[in-house]
Amino acid sequence: MDKKPNFLVIMSDEHGAQFSSTYGHPIIETPNMDRLAEQGVTFDANYCNSPLCIPSRASFMTGQYVSTNEIWDNTKPVPVDRLTWPYLLRNEGYHTALNGKMHLVGPDPLHGFDEQLSRDPHIEEPLGHFRWSDGIPKAAEPWDGVRAADPGVSPMIEADDAMETAAVEYLSDPARYEKPFAMCVGFIAPHFPFIVSERYFSKYYPDNLDMPDLPPGHLDNLPPSAERLRRMFGLDGDWTDDEIARARAAYFGLCTYLDDKIGHLLDTLEEQGLAENTVIVYTSDHGDMLGEHGLWRKMCFYEQSARVPLQISWPAKFKGGQRVSQAVSNVDAVATILELAGIDVSKWKLDGQSLVPALNGDTSGLRDIAISEHFAHGTDRAMGMVRSGRWKLCYGHGDPVELELYDLEADPGEFTNLARVAEHTQVQQRLLKILLDQWGDPDALTAKIVRDQEDREIVRNVTGVGTIF
Repeated sequence: MDKKPNFLVIMSDEHGAQFSSTYGHPIIETPNMDRLAEQGVTFDANYCNSPLCIPSRASFMTGQYVSTNEIWDNTKPVPVDRLTWPYLLRNEGYHTALNGKMHLVGPDPLHGFDEQLSRDPHIEEPLGHFRWSDGIPKAAEPWDGVRAADPGVSPMIEADDAMETAAVEYLSDPARYEKPFAMCVGFIAPHFPFIVSERYFSKYYPDNLDMPDLPPGHLDNLPPSAERLRRMFGLDGDWTDDEIARARAAYFGLCTYLDDKIGHLLDTLEEQGLAENTVIVYTSDHGDMLGEHGLWRKMCFYEQSARVPLQISWPAKFKGGQRVSQAVSNVDAVATILELAGIDVSKWKLDGQSLVPALNGDTSGLRDIAISEHFAHGTDRAMGMVRSGRWKLCYGHGDPVELELYDLEADPGEFTNLARVAEHTQVQQRLLKILLDQWGDPDALTAKIVRDQEDREIVRNVTGVGTIF
């Protein structure tokens, strides 16, 4: 066990932590996530660093917050010379492989990985460029994702099946014994379209599911950030209960479908004799609202959108069955991967804190802070979230300032906004200071984002390319 560990990093797409048996869902079956929990460490309050694909994944690749690496939105590429954890692992003698999605737009689809084992279908889809100066457009019709829910096969399912096959082949290759490896598998599930094979769909539809929790009058009192999303993406559609039930059942089925794939990879590690010395990391880039708070998709800081799984297992080193309650985020997972690979994380500009002490059972040094940021479409201002302890603060910089404060122990559904309530002033100020210390001058940050949006709009107009490379 003096050898460097291997790494199997699994990043799903749009998997909110609470949509799993491992994180307490009473219906959704994720036995292989449960298996990871038994053999490793599960972080109960882990957050993505942006509730949107490309900024979140850029944070995960660089170990930096969006406000640090400046990958603001879905049309902003990571610079080709930006240091990433795959580069650092390769520098330590690792073979690194990307298998599936990491949504690396631009001229470099690898950013440090030695090779791509299977295609990333989302990188093939051009994405629109949005400017805050255009305001929040009104969707012409309700979002089509809900009514599209159905049993069946989609291109996303076919891509995930190909990723599973490629992963098994990679792990079964004798070359895996010649040098340490790090494979990152980017499954698409449970990202919409809400289509999954009949056996997964019928596991939940029509009778084995729950519906969104919407207290009377709640939709009439949503915060401005939620209202913007409903307006822009047509999330206030007049869907029937059955249409909503079908969409949720398909998503539930996609979660179990994904879990089966995780299980197959765990089995393959064991069959190949690689399990004991392989660090397994499971997380997701963000979640899905799935009708909660009248929202679908992501791009907000509600728990369904921003809280994602983080499970880390290394059977040779760490005791299984541990749960960590303190707030952490995916940049912490990056610092952890690097330290486990024997890299001195203090030498690099990382925003995360290594979780290695917590993996060894010592959580006393955890900062208990998670920061998530949103600077892309679906908002017209800089948005930030801080989770610490039982509290979550959401901040929108503008005139007027937008504030939400939730006590997640007393109000896990986030229905009661305690911002500006006198008795909570101290905690509100403490959390806001954490965010603004990261941002520096929020006016200057806003100006930088807007300038970049405008510059890229000119490039888009000249080149005719929707996604700016």
